[in-house]
Parts: sequence; structure tokens; C-alpha cells
Amino acid sequence: MKTILPLIYLTILAPLVSRGGDLWDLPPLNYSDTPSSDPIAKLSASGVIQGRTGLEKLRFVLDFLGISETSQILVFSKTSKQNGLIHPGNPRALFFNENHYVGYVPGGDIEVIAQDDLLGPVFYLIRTADGGKNTVMRDTADCLSCHGTARTESVPGVLVRSVFPDDTGHPLLALGTFQIDHASPIQERWGGYYVTGHSSIPHLGNRTYEEENGRELPVSSPEFATLEGKIDVSRYPKSTSDIVALMVLEHQCLVHNHLVAASMNYRRAHWLQKSLDPHGDPDQGAAGKLADDAARKIVDLLLFQNEASLGENGIEGDMAFQETFSARIPKSCDGRSLADFQLNDRLFKHRCSYMIYSRVFSKLPPRVKSAVITQLRETLEGRESNHKSLNIKSSERKKILGILADTLPDWFGK
Repeated sequence: MKTILPLIYLTILAPLVSRGGDLWDLPPLNYSDTPSSDPIAKLSASGVIQGRTGLEKLRFVLDFLGISETSQILVFSKTSKQNGLIHPGNPRALFFNENHYVGYVPGGDIEVIAQDDLLGPVFYLIRTADGGKNTVMRDTADCLSCHGTARTESVPGVLVRSVFPDDTGHPLLALGTFQIDHASPIQERWGGYYVTGHSSIPHLGNRTYEEENGRELPVSSPEFATLEGKIDVSRYPKSTSDIVALMVLEHQCLVHNHLVAASMNYRRAHWLQKSLDPHGDPDQGAAGKLADDAARKIVDLLLFQNEASLGENGIEGDMAFQETFSARIPKSCDGRSLADFQLNDRLFKHRCSYMIYSRVFSKLPPRVKSAVITQLRETLEGRESNHKSLNIKSSERKKILGILADTLPDWFGK
């Protein structure tokens, strides 16, 4: 048996690393062929999308998914499905909460990434510009050419890219691009985005570039309180593209992808090990090891390891987003929350991610979720040797432990 188990482990790991097909379409996942039961699938079945104009229909979809208009982010680079409509005068709007994502271009259609309990992120196009017909179409191919690559942990996922756009919005790919998350230097962020608010570190947003000038990181940044006078703000729910919302989204996309990948890889490994050894316990073999390894990475991300500096004076954004965002996240008995913003030298006051309350986290396979919670507790209590370099003071760790104990049922295995 000592010689068989390593062979089983290697046999199971091989398809996860060098896939003969996309991981998500292998059994037992069968992503493309499995009907979704997420909220947009249910909306499609009802056939009811209220509103006459594209903006009215967008507001209906946002309200249906519980997404606040204050999360609005505007992207003017041509880096999405509706590139023909996108330019600096007609940017694409993005909206999100901890579970779902919505994109909208005035004059175009509504794009949705909805979180399904079994499948993970599911991609939809709601056609609102074709003779008034509200057709909801699920996409299992086109979207995944960008949203199902190594950039998204090789599973269906989400990503934030920073580019050097020209004055039409086309990214100047010869100058390179950046994939952005909470560890990315501010100087590399937001190329192709409008950014409202203040950053004490210059960034790539709010401007266009010329290829002949070469790739230069900024020494200063244009700052806008709103985008009135820059675009026709009447075509959007808000006149802002909030800097704080941008930073929250960048962190969220990173965590979301790792949670989905942990779930899919574990489920695939569990199925394979059971196929090879029907009487064995996958959680004591390769599947269990995958769960433990994924948990270590997830804990690092939940605790904002390697979070980039916000500069000497931090950032300032729209209080409307901060208030609506914080209102969604549970508070402890003494009023603390993982959504309390700090915005000086870091994004949040208590450095443990609110994504622990997300749908994708709650629906992790029990073995994976247990591994994450166990390692997170041991790390915060100072019992995890792999996290000796954790840059969170004991006083802050105690506050985080108190918040989790009060707000997360799974913390005690309930």
C-alpha cells in the first residue's frame, strides 16, 4: 500500500496539471453540459426583465441581484465582448457584490457573471438592444476564451487588467499589460479605467497613451471627483468610477478565482480517486492533500498577504459605495466588521477578507472549507508555523477572531 498511494496521487494530479480537455468540462464537473440554477437562470425562466430603456433594464438586473449602483466602475479600453461600442466617450460600466458581476455598455447588451452553487461563475448575455427583446443567453465558449485561462487559475473566473489604451480605447499591446490584484503596485493599476477619487500614488487611469512614447509609469495622475463633462453621465446610473470600488473588486476577483479553483480541483481529484480506489478515503489521499494545499494559499489571500502600499496619504473615495458595501457584511456584537475601511496604509481596518461570507465560500466542498477555516484559525491564533511572517499584530488578530466568532456560523462547525 505504501507504493500504491503515491502512484494514485500522481495519477490524479496529472489531469489537473496537463489537461486533455478543460478541467471544468471533465467529470464530475461537466460545466458546459450542466444546467445552471443561479439567479439569472431563474430570471431567464421567468422571462421578466422590467424596463423600457437599456438603463432601466440594467437597474432592474442590478436590483434583482442585490448589486448597488454605487459599485459602478467605468472602463474605456476595448477589452471585452462589446468592443465595437466601447471608447473613452462611451465606457463600459461594471457593477458587483460579493457574489455576482454585471457589465453594461450604453447602446449594447447586459453581461452577467452569476455565481451558481454547483458550477461556480456562469456567464450570460442579456440582449436588450435587439428590437426590445430581452433574450437571456448562457455562454459556455466565447467568454471562457478570456475568463477560463491561467489568468483565472484555469477555471471559469474573473480578472482585472490594466492596459495602455490609445485615444480610441484600443490597448497598445506592444507596451504590455498588467493583471491586477491587491498585491499590484498602484503605479501599474487602472490603465483603461476612469478613476474618481484621490490616490496619493500616481496610477495609469484617466488618460490615453501613444505607442511611440514607449511604456512609462506615471509620475502624476489626472484626478476627477465625478465624470461630468468627460462623458454623458445621464447614460449611466452614477457619475463616478470609484477608486475604492476598484480596489475592492481587484481583491475580490483574486480570492473568487482561488475559491472556485479549490472547489473544482478537489471535486475532480475526489472523483478520480474514488474511481481508482472505490474503498479508499479520498480525503486521506490526493484529494485531501489538494484541499490542504489550496487552503494555505486561500488563507494567505484572505489575510491580504503582500497587500500593496497605498502611499503616505492613502486613498479617498465616494462614501456612498463604502456605506452600501459595508451594510451587506455582518457585524460582530461590538459593531466591528470585515468591511470596515481604513484607506490609509491599507484597504480594510481588519485584514481578513469579507469574501469569507460569499456564496462561493459557503458552498465549498466541506473538506476544503474545513481546511481553510482550520488553517485560518491556527494562523490568527499564532499556531501555524507556515505563517510566522504574517504582518498582522496580535491585537488586530484578536479583533478578527472575535468578528469571525460572532458572524461566521462555520467558524464553530455549525
